[in-house]
This record gives sequence, structure tokens and C-alpha cells, in this order.
Amino acid sequence: YRFLGEPVVEACVENGASCLDISGEPQFLEGMYLKYNERAAEKGVYVVGSCGFDSIPADMGVLYTRDKLKGTLTAVESFLSVKFGPEGLCVHDGTWKSAIYGLADEDNLRKLRKKIGYAPVPVVGAKLKKRGFVFYNREFKEYSTLFMASDSSVVKRTQRYLHTELQETPVQYGAYLNIGGLGSVIKLWFAGMLFLLLTKFSFGRKLLTKYPEFFSGGRFTKEGPTQKQMDGTSFTMTFFGEGYSEGQDPQKGKPNVKICTEVKGPEPGYVATPIAMVQAAVSLLEDAAFLPKRGGVYSPGAAFSKTKLIDRLNRRGVEFSVISKPEV
Repeated sequence: YRFLGEPVVEACVENGASCLDISGEPQFLEGMYLKYNERAAEKGVYVVGSCGFDSIPADMGVLYTRDKLKGTLTAVESFLSVKFGPEGLCVHDGTWKSAIYGLADEDNLRKLRKKIGYAPVPVVGAKLKKRGFVFYNREFKEYSTLFMASDSSVVKRTQRYLHTELQETPVQYGAYLNIGGLGSVIKLWFAGMLFLLLTKFSFGRKLLTKYPEFFSGGRFTKEGPTQKQMDGTSFTMTFFGEGYSEGQDPQKGKPNVKICTEVKGPEPGYVATPIAMVQAAVSLLEDAAFLPKRGGVYSPGAAFSKTKLIDRLNRRGVEFSVISKPEV
């Protein structure tokens, strides 16, 4: 999307057509907001980014968790687990390239955000504690790490919109990935350090782009996954939320209610992503009365929070459910 996405957004906005994409690149998504939000609003069209696995499960999952809690949800952590069969897990190298250029260009993303001048999102309730980059997760009995995809930035944009435009209580959010035992941690550490080092130099980026299979241990290839690999792969995203019971002031005392929810579905990149994207498009067409009043450039949660998108996803195999709701 960094190199090829903008002409599509521009053409749609100029010709009065709404537009969805499956980008997981914060710099592209937020760049389109800066450039086209006002023009899209004038034209009465909706440009909604990240309508695939990045980041509908996370963004709509936080809203689902909020709606299922009796009281005020103030903080959520999500943990992604990806299961795969004997054929292993594989992703096309387009995703790999997005990660390479995204990491290499972090400074420009910071500058872009300064230019946009985002209003700060207030912290309501107890501040969500930041975890370490890698930590042992007692709930899952395995190690977890910070999830480096676009979910955090997309959820934050949604929460900012819902707070500033609809005066809803903003939810703090942390995104993590379950990685397995100590052996997986060591492998990830070495691979991650090498990846970070190589993205800093143009020669390193060329190497990473040319030999994705070698540098990713076979996880990313120019061919992408086989049908058997896709059939054997699924994901579960578990949300642990906390908040304050009805009638309790979230600015006083500690959170006194908890909730655990889940979004699960088939292989994320090639099966769940098109399901999410198509159902988002159907919601855009059929739930027009429940979309934001003005056109513009939106995150999925901002665009679809009042629509029937979650019901549609549930019927298509990307399932949202409540796991547990401890009492006050």
C-alpha cells in the first residue's frame, strides 16, 4: 500500500465512490487520513482502511468486549494465538515487505503524526500497565511478546474518534502475540535482532526483500501458502478486559469488574481477511443509516461500531463470543 495504494483512494474520493482496503501499514492509513479525510467528507464517501485480519478482529473485538461488559470498560489486552497443522505456517512476502519498509521508516511516521496533531486520548480508570517485550503468560502457560502489527494504532484511532465525536469512554489497549516455549523465544530474539539490524540499511533491506524465505525461516515466501497450509491454520484472539460496575465512577478506585472474550476464525491472511473485507463492504452498503454522519477516512471501529458487522462476521465463520464474566 505504501507504494501502490494512494492512487486507488484518490480515484475513489474524486469520483464519489467509497473505498475499503486491507492495509496493515499505519503510515499509509494515517497518511490517507491526513490527505483525504476532508475531501472524502465533502464528497460524502467513506474510506475505511485495515478491513482485513489487520485490524477488524482487534478493533471490533475491543468494541464487542465493551458492549458485553455490564458497566464501563476502561482497559483491554488481547493475545493472539495462531495454530497450524503438520504442513506448517506460511505467508506471502508482500506482508514481509510491509514490515521491512514500515520499520525502516518509523521516523517519518512520527513526523506524520505530529503533522496530523492528534488530540490526546485521556486515560480513564486505572492506567493499563505496560508489559515487557517478552514475558511469561500465566493465563496461557507460554511466552508472549508485543504484537508489532497495526492493531494498536488502529484501535487507538477508533477510541480517539469515539471519544471526541461521540463522547464515549475511551478504552486503553495492549496487543500481544503468544509464541510458545523458551526455544521459540530464543529463535524470535535472534531473528528479530537480525531483522531490525538489516532494515536500518538499504543493502540490508535489499537482502531481506530478495531472500524472504531464508531470513524468515520459511515463514514468508514469494509463492505464499499452499491450500493444505491454509486448511490447517486458524487463529484465536483472546481479550481480557477490566472496568467499573454500573454506577461506579471510573475515576475513583480500582477496576472491580472483569470480562474475557474471544474472536476466532480460519487462516488469518487468505481466508479470514477476505471474509472480513467482504462483510465490511456489505455493512457499508446495507447499514448506511448506522455509519458516521459525515463521510471521511475512518478506522473499522469508527465506521462500523453501530452497524451489524459483528453479526455478519459471526455468520461467516469469524466468531465473537464471551468466555467469562466474573461478577463484581
